[in-house]
Amino acid sequence: MHGPSRPLILALALAALAEPQAIGPARPVQLAKGAGEAVIKALQKDRADSEKWLRSDATSYLATIARKEFGDKKTLTIGRAADNDVRVDAPAISLHHLRVTVVGDRFHVEGVDPPARFKVNATDKAADKDPESNIKRDATLDSSYIQIDRFSLRLSHQRFPAVIVFDPQSSRFKQYKGLRYFPVDLAYRYELPLTPNPKPETVMIMSTVGNQRRAQQVGWFDFLVGKTAYRLEAVRLLEPGVGENDISVLFRDATSGHDTYALGRYVDPKKLPNGNYVLDFNEAYNPACAFSDHYNCPIPPKANTLAAAIRAGEMDSHYH
Repeated sequence: MHGPSRPLILALALAALAEPQAIGPARPVQLAKGAGEAVIKALQKDRADSEKWLRSDATSYLATIARKEFGDKKTLTIGRAADNDVRVDAPAISLHHLRVTVVGDRFHVEGVDPPARFKVNATDKAADKDPESNIKRDATLDSSYIQIDRFSLRLSHQRFPAVIVFDPQSSRFKQYKGLRYFPVDLAYRYELPLTPNPKPETVMIMSTVGNQRRAQQVGWFDFLVGKTAYRLEAVRLLEPGVGENDISVLFRDATSGHDTYALGRYVDPKKLPNGNYVLDFNEAYNPACAFSDHYNCPIPPKANTLAAAIRAGEMDSHYH
């Protein structure tokens, strides 16, 4: 594994010892005027949608009010009574409303008190025609959201299971102040190959709550910022719900701790039909931990610290 921020000649010389050589560092993609305008329009829409979601959505980062880790337990209880593992206090919630048990990579959710029910956030057509089919007393679910009264509960696995509680009446919504972004700059958009790791290894990525999260180091992206070549490693988190082709780049750069969030930012490369990827730093975003302490966020590895200032994507809006 090679650190970024090194001249290409050194990076490739070292890589030749154990990795197939990359074609060369990618330059920013040159888009035709119409294509460039379409990309900018899509980015602007995505930013507006993100602001709207953060401002008012029931599962906004600002709606979080509690997080409870399973730790050594297999089961957590949820309800209005004080003796629950997770206390959620509202008149329509039973004293002992739910029992949530980790079953492998999934969760078994069951009502405890006789009237206890929960709503599953189903998306199938049958549920659209019959909303009552979403109301359950017993279900085995993947990582997902369920609802009791006005509260949403996120069943989060990540190999370190937890329940996160969201309240649409959270007082943190009063702290909303929008999101900040660098102006869109297509000089930070690349279409480039992934140099595959010939022996994809499992690595441990530290998280903000102190866990070591397993990931597969799948390869590297080589690109130019100005005239300088840089390299970033791409990983796939080895966790329930992460697809075989879902890869992420977790990085820090010279803006981190200044214009952008100190922990770093994430960008999700998108695979093209020709096998290359779009790596667009205009799509770089802050982890959920930039907004709430109720999340377990992977920390960018030291190797993914760039000396360059990537003045694209999301800035730090200082919600902490």
